[in-house]
Amino acid sequence: MKILGIDIGGSAVKGAPVDTRTGRLVAPRHRIATDKKLSPKEMAATIKRLAAHFDWAGPIGVGFPGVVHGPRILTSANLHKDFCDCDVVRLFGKATGCPVALINDADAAGMAEIRFGAGRDITGTVLLLTLGTGVGSALFCNGRLFPNSELGHLPIRGKSAERFVSSAAKDRRDLDYKEWGKELRDYIRVLEKILWPERIIIGGGVSKNHAKFFKYIKPRAQLVPAEFFNEAGIVGAAMWAAEQQRKR
Repeated sequence: MKILGIDIGGSAVKGAPVDTRTGRLVAPRHRIATDKKLSPKEMAATIKRLAAHFDWAGPIGVGFPGVVHGPRILTSANLHKDFCDCDVVRLFGKATGCPVALINDADAAGMAEIRFGAGRDITGTVLLLTLGTGVGSALFCNGRLFPNSELGHLPIRGKSAERFVSSAAKDRRDLDYKEWGKELRDYIRVLEKILWPERIIIGGGVSKNHAKFFKYIKPRAQLVPAEFFNEAGIVGAAMWAAEQQRKR
């Protein structure tokens, strides 16, 4: 099944048609930069532009950086506050004229890695962390998703962890990879004490530079980069939409 996967981030909206049987993009990824926090209506117009780029008329899967319950978004830490309690399935569906399925963006990335990437064939607990504008997390046990884990908001020094260990925080605080790697080390040690994962997968655009900071983390669990790098959210969103289509 071919489905348009869309990954909404803090600085851009990215998407591509995906063959959900293989996890492969069937057209080059298209990216639309967002230089401000778009309102839900503005985001719907952006999603419409992205679908139009591919002349798309079929199902769409959307990954959003916040807690997702059914068609609604409950939290929006890094995007417009008006997304809270917004039925974006209805909003995006009306804008595109397509059936839309909604999932947390990190959960989407995790689904792609568990099925096709760095988490495939792993039993026990697998934790995915996506490091970008914020910190997303996806938690799996024996391949089953625990949705909306939101471990990027674990309190550190009275603030969300992502304020210190996201990729954006590294740039904002002007940290080199060694300094940032040690911050990640301390954060991951806390997560390991709570969750005891067998494997930790690091995703997001910065994962392509994993060799520069993995050496400073040294967790108990096996630490690996995401195989899909920054495309995991697109692939996983499409996979989620395919699952919803099969349930209809």
